[in-house]
This record gives sequence, structure tokens and C-alpha cells, in this order.
Amino acid sequence: MKIFVYHTPEQTPDDHLPDCAVVIDVLRATTTIATALNSGAEAVRVFSDLDELKEQSQLWQPNQRLRAGERGGEKVEGFDLGNSPLECTPEVVKDKHLFLTTTNGTRALQKVERANTVITAAQVNRQAAVNFLIEKQPETVWLVGSGWQGAYSVEDTACAGAIAQLILQNSDLPAIDIIANDETIGAIALYSQWRDNLLNVFRQCSHGQRLLKLDGDEDLKYCARTDFLNVLPIQKEPGVLVKYG
Repeated sequence: MKIFVYHTPEQTPDDHLPDCAVVIDVLRATTTIATALNSGAEAVRVFSDLDELKEQSQLWQPNQRLRAGERGGEKVEGFDLGNSPLECTPEVVKDKHLFLTTTNGTRALQKVERANTVITAAQVNRQAAVNFLIEKQPETVWLVGSGWQGAYSVEDTACAGAIAQLILQNSDLPAIDIIANDETIGAIALYSQWRDNLLNVFRQCSHGQRLLKLDGDEDLKYCARTDFLNVLPIQKEPGVLVKYG
């Protein structure tokens, strides 16, 4: 297994795809996706375009779907939910199809949707993602951060480092045989520095600051929890994520 870290989807190669792409948007899309599926949602359907989401969701009965999304951290007007994982309780999402659009995470999923395997990860389900990668042993793995409108996000890179570090700890191979680019080394170093204080980092980072201005501290606390959910979202078809297993 060769692990590549890319801070944003824009940094991924355009001429090929990995055996497995792991999309990371800790604040908050991939945390929300994992939480929704853990709470019994039938599937999460992701869209980068608002109009396309509205058009596709109209094909479903209102009692079968929920429209969820944000722009700039704020709930899209007229939608059922925003992008807070705390809204995705079993009472709200069980047996529903969640039609989700976000500023960054859904764009990242689109960039790699044609890879052989696509999963999503966040701090809350880091162990589940690692277990899958260790079990399947894909030859090439891209850990793709979503960033913020094309720019680096520290929380996504820290999560990529958390995943890479745990894989290294569970491998008999030397690190040089697994680490495929310098960004992976940097991601591991970043996570190692802050692993015991992730919430403080999330509160300091730019997207965390945006959420705090929107009274999102409870979301930050939730998103900073590590290995909290034993659920792995996996792409069933382009743009459609379901619970693995």
C-alpha cells in the first residue's frame, strides 16, 4: 500500500486515479455523512450544484428524502437540514435519503468519484477507515482533504495524518515502503503534534473560526472526537454513499 496525501482536491493528479480514494472534510461534510449513515439513513447523495440537487430530490417522495446543505457554513434557505452532524439523529434521518451539498466536501467527492473505491473519513470514524484499508490493501491510496474553496485546511490534513499514522502502526513494513509523498510525512507530523488537543486546533483554524461565529462550538466538539463511530461510508455509485458492510 502506497499512501499519498493531498491537501485539496485541486492538488490531485488529473491523469490517473488511485485504487482507493479517501475523502476527508472534518468540518463538516464527512463527519455529517458518517453520522447520518450511523443513524440509519438509507444513503447520502452528494451534489456540488444546488440546482441539480433540487431537481434530483424532486424525483423522490417528500417522506423519503431530506435536503441538507450549507454555503459559507450556513444552512441553505428552504432546506430541511444544514451541514451539522448534530442534526442527523435517528429520529430525523432513519430510512431517509439525504441529499447533501456543501461548500467543499461534495466538490472533493466529485473529483475522485471515478476511482475504483471511494470512502469518506473524519476523526469520528478514523478507525473504521483504517480497518477497511488494512483489510482491502489497495495498492494506491489517496487521502484527499477538502480544504476551503481550494485552500489548505489544517483539520483535514491532521485527519489524513491520523489515518496514515495508524496504518503505519499496524504494518510490518517500514514507513519508506508506505509513505508515497512528502505531504504524508507532514500530515503525520501535524497530527502527532496536536492529537491530544484537536479541539483547540479546530477552534483556532480558519473554518473553525467561521463556525464559531455561527455558534458552532458544539459541532467543533463533536467533530474533534476520534474513533467515536464504527461506520464507514462507501460510494455505491458516483455521488451515492452507503454504509459499508
